[in-house]
Amino acid sequence: MDLVTVSITHESDRPLRPAAPEHFTGKAIVAPLFPADAPSDATAAYVNFEPGAHTDWHSHPVGQHLVVTKGTGYVQFWGGERKTIKTGDVVWIPPGVKHWHGATPDSSFTHLAVQEHQEGKTADWYEKVTDAQYGTQEKNAVAPVQPSRAQQLMGETAPKLAELTDKVLYDDIWERPELSKRERSLITVSALIALNRPDQLRSHINLALKNGVTQSEISEEITHLAFYTGWPSAVTAVGIAKDIFKDNPTK
Repeated sequence: MDLVTVSITHESDRPLRPAAPEHFTGKAIVAPLFPADAPSDATAAYVNFEPGAHTDWHSHPVGQHLVVTKGTGYVQFWGGERKTIKTGDVVWIPPGVKHWHGATPDSSFTHLAVQEHQEGKTADWYEKVTDAQYGTQEKNAVAPVQPSRAQQLMGETAPKLAELTDKVLYDDIWERPELSKRERSLITVSALIALNRPDQLRSHINLALKNGVTQSEISEEITHLAFYTGWPSAVTAVGIAKDIFKDNPTK
């Protein structure tokens, strides 16, 4: 029987490398641990994200485990809610599931990533994560301009904009007379498709149908928006619309 020797690599033997900028936003550093070594197809690395850094949308043909070793980050599956993950959390990403992950705006973030090769690759890469998906717009909205300040800035040049208080935006927007509820539904559905908010889109398509928007108009709206917001957002909207249309057959 041949004597088997122990294989040991030291940290100094595994040089760090920057994460590929074509697949990441912000600065991230990859610390490889081991490559796939037959008969094993598994490979692993630590990835350290600076605050705000994150991956693009991607998937893994054989899935991936993420073990959070430091800091606070986000993970989001396509069509699902963005989740916050912290030190000690373990995330399982099933094969073929489109997702992204990375640091929050205010914290660095490190995870151990373990995945397997399939036909020589561990990931398929897609489009960049938008500011709305990452939450930059949501973060900026935490401290809105106060109405009195808004009136100072916009009152002379755009008095109607100076009237946009929280009460108008969240209480009686649907009752304002300048636009009909049908017109407001068309605007709202378009915005939710563009922002890729599938849960809210479902309820607002139902509301749009009640407000007089036809199924044909919603279908045309999704088709038109595909050229502006990208096909992935449109495809998600198509699936939601089809489910709703089944429960609301046209007469």
